[in-house]
Amino acid sequence: MRHDTTPASRSAEVLSTHHIYGAPCWVSLTSRDVRATEEFYTAVLGWEWRKAKLGDHFRIALADGSPVAGIAAVAAMWQMAVAWTPYFAVRSADEAVGRAQERGGTAAVGPISLPPGRAALLADRDGATFGIWEGALVPNWERWRRSAPAFIRLHTRDAFDAAIFYGEVLGWASAPQGCCEVTYEGDEVVLRSHGDVMARIESGALGAAPDPTIRPHWQVHFTVSDVAACARAAEAHGGSVLRETDDEAILRDADGAQFTVTSHRSP
Repeated sequence: MRHDTTPASRSAEVLSTHHIYGAPCWVSLTSRDVRATEEFYTAVLGWEWRKAKLGDHFRIALADGSPVAGIAAVAAMWQMAVAWTPYFAVRSADEAVGRAQERGGTAAVGPISLPPGRAALLADRDGATFGIWEGALVPNWERWRRSAPAFIRLHTRDAFDAAIFYGEVLGWASAPQGCCEVTYEGDEVVLRSHGDVMARIESGALGAAPDPTIRPHWQVHFTVSDVAACARAAEAHGGSVLRETDDEAILRDADGAQFTVTSHRSP
């Protein structure tokens, strides 16, 4: 979902989802309180903030001056779960929702109009939540794709089955130029857009597991310079550490949303 509808400058090229359909195009956090969310992620990730034209409930997170993620403090108002969600570019939100439902997925929200585009929040047939976006991307989206400190990974029951679902819904590996390329590397499915790795899918998640870190879900990763410092900052500001190693930690923010900090971006 594109939270920022501020007109771009002439020097900032604006692409639409028609240019990169099927690829992850944004990550967004649904939270309950804007101020508390800003304070937590500023302390943990060092983000700065700017308002978005969609209203007082929306913010754009900036890392080194570049947009990296969106915040939508609408969980209570829209009766949505508090969570980080990746959004994928589609040519038609209505068609993508229809294809998802035909293949056993569900539509939680939308499609709804959020000028300059349309968005929907879906779940795949194993229950992993994801979003779709049709419309203009953030200005200088290519910079976000290549340098923003974020990537995504799907932990699911069967990576190959999931790849078929998403491939059919999002049009992966279709003939027209500009779509994504899917490869199978060992036990993982790897999604590339214009040669860059955009997402990975791995098997092994358990549908009824009591541990939320091993149920089917999309995990958003942020690269940081000091994993341990982020983990300690999360604990100090009302969050928690679910799992931690020397180079990666799975964290939960003060509102309950789960995310990962890592010392390296997925190659």
